[in-house]
This record gives sequence, structure tokens and C-alpha cells, in this order.
Amino acid sequence: MLRSRIAGIGMYVPEHVVTNNDLLKYMDTSDEWIQERTGIKERRYAHRTDETTTTMGVEAAKIAIERAGTTANEIDFIVFATLSPDYYFPGCGVLLQRAMQMKEIGALDVRNQCSGFLYALSVADQFIKTGMYKNILVVGAEKHSFGLDLTTRSRNISVIFGDGAGAVVLQPTEDDNCGILSTHLHSDGESAEILAMFNPGTHANHWGEKNYADFDDAEIAHMFISQKMIDNEQLFPFMDGPAVFKKAIVKFPEVINEALNKNGYKTSDIKLLIPHQANLRIAQFVQQKLKLSDDQVYNNIQHYGNTTAASVPIALCEAWEKGKINNGDLVCLAAFGSGFTWASALLKW
Repeated sequence: MLRSRIAGIGMYVPEHVVTNNDLLKYMDTSDEWIQERTGIKERRYAHRTDETTTTMGVEAAKIAIERAGTTANEIDFIVFATLSPDYYFPGCGVLLQRAMQMKEIGALDVRNQCSGFLYALSVADQFIKTGMYKNILVVGAEKHSFGLDLTTRSRNISVIFGDGAGAVVLQPTEDDNCGILSTHLHSDGESAEILAMFNPGTHANHWGEKNYADFDDAEIAHMFISQKMIDNEQLFPFMDGPAVFKKAIVKFPEVINEALNKNGYKTSDIKLLIPHQANLRIAQFVQQKLKLSDDQVYNNIQHYGNTTAASVPIALCEAWEKGKINNGDLVCLAAFGSGFTWASALLKW
């Protein structure tokens, strides 16, 4: 049976390290406060003008393509996952295609936030299995730092996120001992506003009159972006952290077990679980619930923060580079985030 295998993997993080203590210049917080709640010690911030979501994706892609033993000219499809694109439109996929001087191949953008890379991986997996494409580049990249409210008002959100990119090249294989075994995708939009960035947008007050009580009807009708949004500080992300945590610790184990049950495995068979790096406390709760050992779970949020769509491929790449993943190992990837959306992928390396 034809399967998709990860033929090459790469990652890129900016040089600029921002520690918890560095954030004291902008907000009332402390290293102890941040580590206790998130496990994060530091994160990376991209250069304000010289680095973009796309350029970071390009750097990760170059490494993945080289490790796959192929070239940019041989890539025949791109799937790019991000919530922080260079432009509102067009998407980062075509910008990467242009930057890497690829052929006039298809480029698909995925907007599933923290679950974005796994959704993108699942899409690419289907194209490989059907034989439509043979070399697919899947990228997850984020430049969060440009859109964070670095004040005490938003410290619950701003201390969490960092910048970076990860990429893989998928290729077909008929080897039953390697490749993606299955992917599992879910969503529940009932709580969409619990973790969201509302503006700029075209909702025109659809999601809640209380949020724009000081706008008249004429302003609401033309409020993709307005001076009042700026004055009222409504151009930053919103998160109900406890509500996200409560949902995540339920859906993470569910979707991991779904992948294992689908393929006849138990948690003890997992060589390495790589969860989306949302919060170290979430990962620790999931590890405890699934009765996994420390050696079975890989976390690097301590050093990179939450890089959303980039977090899974960055962690996967780093774990592989450290020799924690070898041929034949059973690896599980899982993510949960805004939407809500959640997903898993089970693969033999």
C-alpha cells in the first residue's frame, strides 16, 4: 500500500533570544510567574523588518529539501500553515514558491492555527496516497512577535508566543515499516471566540454587540479596521486561558488514543509523543493521564515558547536531530488550538 513518508525535515528559529526577564521592560511579570504557569523560560523573536513568516519558512524548507535528497525544482506541491501570514492576502504559499524560484506548482494555505501543521500534513498525505504528487513541501511558520501586545494588560497571552518555522518533505513509499499510518482531524466551533483575534476582520459586529457598544451603526458597517479599534486596543489576540486548558486536556488524550486504536497500538508502544507546544503544564497533564514516561514525550516550549503551526515540526526536527527518533520508531504528533481544532498523526519513522 502506498504511504507518505517524511523524507526530509528542517527547522529555523531567529537568532534573537528573549528571556522572561527581558519582558520585564514591557510588563509587570517575573520569570517565576511565567515559568510556573507555562514552563517557558525564553522564546525567539524575528527581526522586525528583515524576517517574515515566509522567509523563516524558506529557511526551514531549504534544510528539509536538502535532507530529502531533492531540490526545490522537484517539489510539486506546497502546503503552508500559519496564522501570521505576511499579507492578509495572498497567502505565504505563493510567496515561498516565488522566493525559492520553484516551478508553477500548486500552493495551498492552511489556517488552522495551533493544529495547522497537522491539518497540512493530513492534506499532503492524501495527495501522496492518491499518486497525484510525489514531492510535497509542508511548512508551519509563525511570526507572532509583530502582533503581540507587550503590556501588563495582555501578559497572559504575550509571554507565551514566539517565532520560528519547521518544514518536512513528504514522498511516497511502499515500505510497510515506515510512513504516516493515519491522521485524525476534529473541530468544535461552539467556543470559537475563546481563543481568537477578532480584528481586523469582516464580522461587522456579528460576534457580539457588547464588544462594540461605543460604535454607531455607520462605523460598524465600515469597521474592517478603524481608529477606534486602535484607541480601544482591539487589535490584539484574546484568550480565555483556563477555558482553553480545560478543553485541551480532554481532547489531547482523546485524539492520541484515536490514532493508537485505529492502528492497533497502545500508549506503551509509542517511542515519542510530540505534542503541540502550547503550555508545558498541558503536556505534563496529558503525559500523566496517558501514563507515559519522560522519555516518551518531547517538549521544547521552555526555549521557544508557543510557535503555533511551527511548534510540532520544530519539536519533531529537534528531537530527530538529537537522536531521539530512529528508523522504525512509532511517533505520535498531536495538537489542539483555536477554533477549537485538534488533530493527531501516527507514523513509523
